[in-house]
Amino acid sequence: MSQPPSNISAARQNLRRLTNIRHIALGGQIFALYYFTQIYPLGLPIGTISTLIIGFAAINLLTQWRSHWSKTISEMEFGAHLLVDISALTVLLYFSGGATNPFISYYLVPISIAAISLPMAMTWAITALSILAYSALLVYYQPFTQLPTHHGNAGFNLHITGMWINFAISAGLITYFVVRMAAALRMQEAELNTQREEQMQDEQLLAIATLAAGAAHELGTPLNTMKLLIDNLAEELTDPEQQQDVATLNQQIARCRKTLQSLVNAASIIEEGSNPVSVATYIDALLDNWLLIRPDVKPKINIASNSPRINACFHPVVQQSLLNLLNNAAEASPEQVEVTVHWDERCLYIDIRDYGPGISPEQIEKMGRPISSNKPGGLGLGLFLTHSSLNRHGGQVSLLNADGSGLLTSVALPLQTVTNK
Repeated sequence: MSQPPSNISAARQNLRRLTNIRHIALGGQIFALYYFTQIYPLGLPIGTISTLIIGFAAINLLTQWRSHWSKTISEMEFGAHLLVDISALTVLLYFSGGATNPFISYYLVPISIAAISLPMAMTWAITALSILAYSALLVYYQPFTQLPTHHGNAGFNLHITGMWINFAISAGLITYFVVRMAAALRMQEAELNTQREEQMQDEQLLAIATLAAGAAHELGTPLNTMKLLIDNLAEELTDPEQQQDVATLNQQIARCRKTLQSLVNAASIIEEGSNPVSVATYIDALLDNWLLIRPDVKPKINIASNSPRINACFHPVVQQSLLNLLNNAAEASPEQVEVTVHWDERCLYIDIRDYGPGISPEQIEKMGRPISSNKPGGLGLGLFLTHSSLNRHGGQVSLLNADGSGLLTSVALPLQTVTNK
């Protein structure tokens, strides 16, 4: 069986299926009209019923056109299409025997469709209207003129009443159980989609981590070579300014070696074995480290003074993730970066405001996946890795384009607190 394209919404697919069901119903109505007027006449009002069938066919053509229109199809609109079906069926049955027409059980079709595709409240509304229409057709209808009337026959009346009771029970059971089964299936499908996305994310992270570990080992040798050459150069230089430049190079190389060593060791560190540290100390070290990396940044930093004095354990990956967010803001607007930090007993909150170009809606939507970078030479992986790493440690990252210009990045990170003694 062919699968519908994945880029078509479920409501649009359901509306197209509904038009196909209507085509089948129209074919059955045309055949019944021919049979009961030409082969086994029942005295039906041919002109009226033919007009109704033509009108219903026109409505179905418009519905089919609507299913290909680009405008979003809401659940409310789909429910309105089902109400059109119920109304058309009711009018048709009124002119063809009412509740005595054996096709009255067709009311179960829109009820079943609603139970599968619509919320419970809308499904119950459609069920109630169908039962109400059925009930009205027990009293108000045009009987078959060429059949004997049975209003005086108690057995026939009992049969019609039993048909109504059977319909009401069937409609209620369909609405009650099918709605729940459909909801369970939708929930299961959503969970499977979430698991598939997490599995794909794990595979991406594993591939990136493998490449990063290999790069760390490969970069160790050239850094050692550069260290030896710079040390030899420092011994030969006498100009103080040149010696200061060499000292700066030594500091940067030392920092690169420390970062690579942390990268190699991070895989062997588990979160439960991390040493607790004061949250205030951790934040100060994080910001000092950032300013050391980015001396060109002139940030406005606000650390809440009323935050509690508590200790917590931080996985090494968290620091690098937060540095990535700070560096993104620094690259967007080095002269205007605002960092606000506060925490309570359970969570650490960091807001980073820059005044750069912001982020597009497409990038925000794809935040949990690798995205293209607007930065020259950017690999588009930083935000993906940061988002994934913080999510794995219970954190949340939200991006919001600020008023005027710039981006507001908000981080909420649960704290594994340690009681001070």
